Amino acid sequence: QVQLVESGGGSVQAGGSLRLSCVVSGRAATMYAVGWFRQAPGKEREFVAGITWSGGTTYYADSVKGRFTISRDNVKMTVYLQMNTLKPEDTAVYYCNADPPLPRTWGQGTQVTVSS
Repeated sequence: QVQLVESGGGSVQAGGSLRLSCVVSGRAATMYAVGWFRQAPGKEREFVAGITWSGGTTYYADSVKGRFTISRDNVKMTVYLQMNTLKPEDTAVYYCNADPPLPRTWGQGTQVTVSS
């Protein structure tokens, strides 16, 4: 039983930055790593970045390495995705979920739009 709520999306120009937040709750909240995923129009949802609660191990998709940073606040039970040097191809709806994803845990997501 895990609930996750995303926020922080918006519209920026290429080269800009945004920070997304994911508040995690539920009795099983810390049993799973947390991942950020995204889905662009006409494309399948893809993994972006993940982090473990214990130890804070992070891992990234090749497309965002060096530009995005995932972090967590264990007290606030919040996972962040700092996105720098954004590109138009980063435009998508961003979701957080357990990693591997729990099928019935997808939320509404938060829209990120990067203009050139």
